[in-house]
Amino acid sequence: MNIHPESQYLDLLKEILKNGARKVDRATGDASYSLFGRQIRFDLSKGFPLLTTKKVYWKGVLYELYWFLSGQSNIKYLVDNNVHIWDDYPYRKYKILNPKTKIEKEDFIEKIRTDRKFAQKWGNLPRIYGELWRRWPTRTKKTIDQLSWAVNEIMKDAAAHNAIVTSWNPEYLYTMASYKNTSHFPICHNMYQLNVNNGKLSLQLYQRSADIFLGVPFNIASYALLTLILAKITGYEPGDFVHTFGDVHIYEIHLEQVKEQLKRQPRTSPTIKFSEDFKKINDFRPEYVILEGYNPYPPIKAALSVTGGYFGNRKNIFELNKK
Repeated sequence: MNIHPESQYLDLLKEILKNGARKVDRATGDASYSLFGRQIRFDLSKGFPLLTTKKVYWKGVLYELYWFLSGQSNIKYLVDNNVHIWDDYPYRKYKILNPKTKIEKEDFIEKIRTDRKFAQKWGNLPRIYGELWRRWPTRTKKTIDQLSWAVNEIMKDAAAHNAIVTSWNPEYLYTMASYKNTSHFPICHNMYQLNVNNGKLSLQLYQRSADIFLGVPFNIASYALLTLILAKITGYEPGDFVHTFGDVHIYEIHLEQVKEQLKRQPRTSPTIKFSEDFKKINDFRPEYVILEGYNPYPPIKAALSVTGGYFGNRKNIFELNKK
């Protein structure tokens, strides 16, 4: 009997429901049930791991990944393409830095869409994935294109063990950062490594914090697609996408939705094809991706918990930085 690859995800949901430790986020008060240190693996030659037990917002996956790959960090590109999965964090940052504001999120996003100067100032999330993958800041004016470097490494040397791309930069994170430079966004899927065995390109993601109901389905699809894109660029066959978790959790506000999803049996996995040939990262476009055979159950809606990132006040951060 063949076990459906999606069963790994569903079994992890069950394990968290049974054994997860309850935690409360100190900034938002949101509770979650958590396990530490788990892993799931998908053989990309056997189908594309886009969850079928609930419909995943595929356009969001596709355009977000292109946003990363193209090195962007301003949500205006996503807003202009009617993708709103990143709206909450710049709005949260705006409210933190403008505590007297009464602007609602919908009006904030409309200003991002229509007011270019406003978007340049408030739509940018500096030092997040796209920027750090393609334009890592250094002590000089030079930036480092980590992803291009990693691709070149495995193309030149299939035995390479060093093809790592990281988004974890302590200089700008949490109370390691100065108040002026701190990131108000928590880097969650913080490092991945490319590896070639027997002519197949695999990618392993380490995700230090994983919202398994809302975020992880996106992460699985995004990094599996990234693996396929990089395999095409490098000329290797697709291998495995390996997803390694640090803290993997179900938010308390998602418990009923998780129980609903667990009533469903996985359906046949879809497949991915590319309509155009491309040999470089910068040649890729989202419209080149064709998703075939996706027949999921209906979506299950749930609220996003905007937790993590900067916590504290200006005074205690300055005090820490003086030590």
